[in-house]
Amino acid sequence: MMLSILEADKNNVQYKNIIRILGLLVAVLSVTMLPPALVSLIYRDGAGVAFLLAFLWCLFTGLLFWYPNRYEKSELRAREGFLIVVLFWLVLAAFSAIPFTLLDHPDISFTDAFFESISGLTTTGATILSGIDDLPHALLYYRQQLQWIGGMGIIVLAVAVLPMLGIGGMQLYRAETPGPVKDSKMTPRIADTAKHLWFIYLGLTIACALAYWLAGMSVFDAISHSFSSISNGGFSTHDASIGYFDSQLINYICAFFCLMGAMNFSLHYTAVHHKTLKNYFADAEFRGFIFIQLFLALSCFIVLWLFNVYDSVDVSLNQAVLQTVSFSTSAGFASADFSHWPLFLPIFLIFSSFIGSCAGSTGGGLKVVRAMLLYIQGMRELERLVHPKAVLVVKLGNKAVPDRVVQAVWGFFAAYTMVFLVCMLLILASGVDNITAFTAVAACINNLGPGLGEVSASFASINSFSKWVLSIAMLFGRLEIFTLLVLFTPAFWRA
Repeated sequence: MMLSILEADKNNVQYKNIIRILGLLVAVLSVTMLPPALVSLIYRDGAGVAFLLAFLWCLFTGLLFWYPNRYEKSELRAREGFLIVVLFWLVLAAFSAIPFTLLDHPDISFTDAFFESISGLTTTGATILSGIDDLPHALLYYRQQLQWIGGMGIIVLAVAVLPMLGIGGMQLYRAETPGPVKDSKMTPRIADTAKHLWFIYLGLTIACALAYWLAGMSVFDAISHSFSSISNGGFSTHDASIGYFDSQLINYICAFFCLMGAMNFSLHYTAVHHKTLKNYFADAEFRGFIFIQLFLALSCFIVLWLFNVYDSVDVSLNQAVLQTVSFSTSAGFASADFSHWPLFLPIFLIFSSFIGSCAGSTGGGLKVVRAMLLYIQGMRELERLVHPKAVLVVKLGNKAVPDRVVQAVWGFFAAYTMVFLVCMLLILASGVDNITAFTAVAACINNLGPGLGEVSASFASINSFSKWVLSIAMLFGRLEIFTLLVLFTPAFWRA
């Protein structure tokens, strides 16, 4: 009898504990409404009241969730961990949408507000807004701040939280590959790991803001764009994005810091901790990442030069570097009008976003380490056709990768493809054209942002149903597919 009671208790989900944690998160989120209110006061744009009301609403609701459950502090299991990770993004996105709904300008629906907020928090950068230059400074700052907060959340999620649940790119990376990430182990506690990552993230942000300011941006634009560059978010304070500044130097600065955000933050930690850059080049994924970037930039430059898209070589190179980095790291900044480019080039760049950034970074996509393993495994299968009896081992760097890891990567790729196809078919069924549907889903599941067709400028013109589908696609891409997909399996609720 006692055993059956204990077993039943084991199978119960700790809902009160989950509500307590979510209440705390919402209460903490309320604090993020105060900086935009201060920006509104500085620029006198009249948007401060909306952010103060949002602050009070989030604080009150968060405390309302937390207080009745404040003593529910039992140890969380993996199942509660999955639920909290998913609800973290959904609940925070919903509450982050409140300021958008309270403002008179822009006057948007809750669907659009939720789409904008989850796009910010997941660092996707897809927007439903237009006339951005005329929006209140407080709202412009708030959008950038959402991406910055979301970017750090992604880092902590990828490096500290998901490995505890046994999933994610870093779990694969740290457990099964050689190099400094596995050897350094960062710190033994999540709180310490998060603290170190915050310092690195903040340091890169400050350096980026200073570089932008010295290159000619205003203080407001420099801070705002540093937020979206390090987070690989792509939101801008101008409709023309980075192209507004018409500066080759700013374009190169943007590309550099997008690359820094797209690298494994454990490598940044090791470099700072040991005061050496050797760990970067000792890492197989980093070398693969740099090779991909060089290949994409060179390919794009050659096409732009051969088709005489720009008048000079230096402009062609500058645009090629920024756009390839922006797309492949899933940042999504724009500095050029793609209507003047050969059509296959934007499609080529959108496909590069499927590879994405390194594991443990702010970027999206499949992640470079997975793409490398898929390629190596594919080559192994081709070699098996020629030498059926040969014993062939998949190696990443100088270390053999177990078959179970390779199988997990193939499983992830299959799930990624399935989610992509389902989302695209749903959007096609809602009446959206082929190009728009394909690029919109690619832009959202890869957390890229810009698309083609109806969504080339913004996502405002597509129907509400498609916006909700794309919002879920953003979440799937950000949470490494399995984190969200596992909630739809009966076994998860019986565990």
